[in-house]
Amino acid sequence: MVKVVTWNVNSINTRLDRVKAFLARESPDYLCLQELKCADEKFPLEAIEGTGYHAAFFGQKAYNGVAVISKEPVEILFRNFGDQHPDEASRVITVRTKHKFDLICVYVPNGQSIGSEKFLYKMDWLKRAKEFLNQHWTLSDRLIIVGDFNIAPDDRDVYDPLAWKEHIHCSTGERAALQDLTSFGLIDTLRMHDQSAGVFSWWDYRELSFARNKGLRIDLIYATPPAASLCRSVKIDRDERRGEKPSDHVPVIATFEI
Repeated sequence: MVKVVTWNVNSINTRLDRVKAFLARESPDYLCLQELKCADEKFPLEAIEGTGYHAAFFGQKAYNGVAVISKEPVEILFRNFGDQHPDEASRVITVRTKHKFDLICVYVPNGQSIGSEKFLYKMDWLKRAKEFLNQHWTLSDRLIIVGDFNIAPDDRDVYDPLAWKEHIHCSTGERAALQDLTSFGLIDTLRMHDQSAGVFSWWDYRELSFARNKGLRIDLIYATPPAASLCRSVKIDRDERRGEKPSDHVPVIATFEI
């Protein structure tokens, strides 16, 4: 079995102890992190290697940043979408694994508010992501795409669909863009195993949102059919939201029979 995890840690150096504890507890084969909030030279490589893991990372000072922490070394194929689509923000890292699948870790732009410049950037980013997939992979490839997508796919993924209707993360435009991306042939692995509403991966720090389960499911693990057919379970680690200084996101853990 191969365990693939996605987790927006909201600052790798702030939550390094949590990451190390998670590695020891869950022993993932691949831990994909988003929102590192550190330049490459500040990435805690020595501490990660001290746990017996390897790390491929693409950082940025104070913002963004993505990484794949793995038991076995990986080959970095792309940072962002390659030379065809230069971008100052560090939001994507793609690696080739020794388990015969490619793995893409993404941190999709937040978008800020509907119609804003950042929202338009988000929509364009998702279009570029679809072009990137079409250029480098086919449906017959084993491909797993994970990360903080900053979009709740449908109303089951929102604690109050009416209150969030046409707001950022839940707008018709964002959901349509996500559906266009996944029309490449990507399967939402959690929904293969659980169709229920109220299963969330993010909760605001304010208003006792976690205690009241006022959350969103925006941290997702997608796979092409050859990889998805091997997915045996997906779970969300709610316990990681407890304790001191948690991220506002929790890990999503998928297990593949590879």
